[in-house]
Amino acid sequence: MLLGHETAWREWREALGGERMHHAWLLAGRRGLGKASFALAAARALVGAGEGDAAHHPDIHTLTYGPKDDKEERKRADGKPFEQARSIRIAQIRAMQTRLSTRPTLGDCRAIIIDPADDLERNAANALLKSLEEPPVGTFFLLVAHSPARLLPTIRSRCRVLRFPTIPDMDMDRLLADLAPNADDLTRAAAIAAAAGSPGAALQFVDMELGKVAQAMRNILDRGDPDFQLRGTLAGLIGARPDRDRIRAVLELARSVVAQRLDPSLADPRPVIDTHSELVRLTGEQPTYNFDAGLLAMEIGTLLANAATASERADG
Repeated sequence: MLLGHETAWREWREALGGERMHHAWLLAGRRGLGKASFALAAARALVGAGEGDAAHHPDIHTLTYGPKDDKEERKRADGKPFEQARSIRIAQIRAMQTRLSTRPTLGDCRAIIIDPADDLERNAANALLKSLEEPPVGTFFLLVAHSPARLLPTIRSRCRVLRFPTIPDMDMDRLLADLAPNADDLTRAAAIAAAAGSPGAALQFVDMELGKVAQAMRNILDRGDPDFQLRGTLAGLIGARPDRDRIRAVLELARSVVAQRLDPSLADPRPVIDTHSELVRLTGEQPTYNFDAGLLAMEIGTLLANAATASERADG
């Protein structure tokens, strides 16, 4: 089973073999831990599907982000990509409930995967609650949540929780050696540091080639940057128009670099970095995105340079 999730899989298999299988499960853990893959494997086990046919099995249904509205979906019949919503809508839940009014197609049970369940619109969550309170016979729900606290308490209370812990760095290193064998040591180390125990994030960060970014941050932290040249280098490595994922990765990397080198007697710059991370998360929910990556690079560089200068003063 997936690396690091043997306990969750064992709990699932034991429940599956029991007399009374709980009808709703909440798969909880940070993004990139493999919860969606786990949910699909669990759904296969429920309906008796083979590994190759699970994605198209008539009794496995996945609700995730769709088009903003049905009209847009019809307009996109020309094959061009439609604009995705940032939430799971009530129309999707109602369509699911209509499907649940009929019997499973091939067997005695069906699996409903909702991913990410913590992005249900409020009215969609309320509609889902009715199905969780009175589930059709043979219907099982698998709710994937990166931030379970965002779910309605009444939904959480009706689910059995499977928690997905982060993966230790040693296991992450072995995983990247298998899945990203061409990554150099600098890139792999930076990806592990930025991912903070999330294999999915680490693989994404490997693709971003963050090794040089990490080294630029360490250079600023080690030497300061009185002439701003290192900060300019950092901005160039981040790129003029990075997407949200790259900016989020850079912020996570900055936090890890600071954590490795921070003198406990100095002011901690990580709260400022965390504020930026929250800003990135919030702006990611907006239709437009105007985050100035160059200014961000300069601010991160200034935090690191100030920490380096303060460290020199403390040593002197």
